[in-house]
Amino acid sequence: MSGPLGASLAPNGVRFVVQARDATKIELCLFEGEQETRIALERQDDIHAVTVPGIVAGQRYGFRAHGSWSPAQGLFFDPAKLLVDPYARLLDDRFRYHPNLGEYGKDTAGIVPKSVVTPVSQPAPQPQPLFTPGGTIYELNVRGFSLQHPEVPPAQRGTIAALAHPAIIAHFQKLRVNAIELMPIVAWIDERHLSALGLHNAWGYNPVVPMALDPGLAPGGLDELRATVAALRNAGIGVILDLVLNHTGESDIAGPILSLRGLDNRCYAHAPDGNLINDTGTGNTLNAADPAIQALMLETLRHFAGCGVDGFRFDLATVLARHPAFDPRAPIFDAIAQDPILHDRVLIAEPWDIGPDGYRLGQFPPNWLEWNDRYRDDVRRFWRGDDHSAGALATRMMGSSDIFSGTRTRSVNFIAAHDGFTLADLVSFAARHNETNGEEGKDGHNQNFSWNNGVEGASDDPVVTGRRKADIRALLSTLFLSRGTLMLCAGDEFGRTQKGNNNAYAQDNETTWLDWRDRDSALEDFVAELASRRAEWLSSVAADFVETANWYDRSGNQMTPEKWDAASLHGYEVHIPCGAGTFLVIRVDQKERLLTFAARDC
Repeated sequence: MSGPLGASLAPNGVRFVVQARDATKIELCLFEGEQETRIALERQDDIHAVTVPGIVAGQRYGFRAHGSWSPAQGLFFDPAKLLVDPYARLLDDRFRYHPNLGEYGKDTAGIVPKSVVTPVSQPAPQPQPLFTPGGTIYELNVRGFSLQHPEVPPAQRGTIAALAHPAIIAHFQKLRVNAIELMPIVAWIDERHLSALGLHNAWGYNPVVPMALDPGLAPGGLDELRATVAALRNAGIGVILDLVLNHTGESDIAGPILSLRGLDNRCYAHAPDGNLINDTGTGNTLNAADPAIQALMLETLRHFAGCGVDGFRFDLATVLARHPAFDPRAPIFDAIAQDPILHDRVLIAEPWDIGPDGYRLGQFPPNWLEWNDRYRDDVRRFWRGDDHSAGALATRMMGSSDIFSGTRTRSVNFIAAHDGFTLADLVSFAARHNETNGEEGKDGHNQNFSWNNGVEGASDDPVVTGRRKADIRALLSTLFLSRGTLMLCAGDEFGRTQKGNNNAYAQDNETTWLDWRDRDSALEDFVAELASRRAEWLSSVAADFVETANWYDRSGNQMTPEKWDAASLHGYEVHIPCGAGTFLVIRVDQKERLLTFAARDC
């Protein structure tokens, strides 16, 4: 019996187990300072294992794999490459890109982080998640969120620990946030083209192994994450982790050899001709049909659930269910649903990838929430002033019943997220301005349904700025008064800007760092009032309010399908029964850039 994959403490030392199906030999590399000791692992079928007596938790290690070097055939065995344990839970350093990582024969022990042996305990069932569908999610980038916060101690800024600071928790509570969603916090590596541009990945969507926290974000390791989750939970705020289980930072065929590629490249999806499948846009895609990858995914989820998090948002979630086409009944869904640790966690899908038939909005299991880009685009188009958009807005505000059926919509409604324009830039730029990304402004989305109110970018014209403020308030009011789960991107509540950059993944600088000193306090207070009113509204309306809502034109006549086109300019109202002889009136006026709401007696 080989034991669980990874490094496990044993009575007399540490047991190391790794899968390497096509390797001829695997060596364990133990490090004391710069001194490296190599020990050959014993093989049983596809598994290589060894128990090393006399070593304890804290031991630094890696692997070296021997075998054929034939990238065209998917074989990347190069014993010069130090490889990170795919099951590593702790690393001694951050990843840094270097050309030697992808060049055969160049030793990388001096430039690759070492895995660190840590105690591994079986996660126990966790308390019921604080977050429930219909609540408010606040998406944030851990580093950029607090790096410039004046009340957070300098040593904590940019870390997970900063999220437990009283000033930060007070901000979450002011906005009535039910859960924060952390953009990736596991260790990642820069894309290889960034170093020449003097840029660094700021978002973290390029991980190497799925469980080891990035040492820069969590210098206190897992204890830092656990303590922060506990502090937030005590304040009534849940934590959702954004996980990238669709690809790794080993990239395309010319990418670095860091872990899975050098140990077991079958873990990546390959076409019949042997070429890497690129359903993720990163040059490689993990093979979700491989039992080894499914096991790694489930172990990752259990690992973080054991830290107390409420749930997970899955980047490019369709990849999880590709066999090789997307399967809404994929085994991974059932495995999560049946798992005693995972069955009640919050699950959120980004329901698309760039592969064939990769757009799958509304097709995930009934217990999954889904990012709804149709909501984002239709709300933007309405407030931009597009013709024939009023009917679409009404459908989105009522939970997108054309996409999600049932009494509880699974829609995650958002207008802006980490990827794309900020809310303030949405009404200030008609086109993307990504020149500083080094790709001639051609990267990022081209169809943003944005507008600039007559002036591209910043403006001192009070008429223009007044229009933009009205637009932002109309967009936010729509978001907070829509049926479904609400997602607000950090900083949009006080007018953050990225100066028109709608793909700021490589801007680990003031472009993405939140400016807490120069924020729009009036807008922040407006959002806090919206959050308060939303909480009151949700507590009073019936579950079937979509069926009981009534729509009227501005003359008081009930709406009919043929009237919706005219409603775009002339406006309309929806009346939602709230019980106790009252109903909520939401009045929408596209021309005047207004969305107002108030309670009325029947």
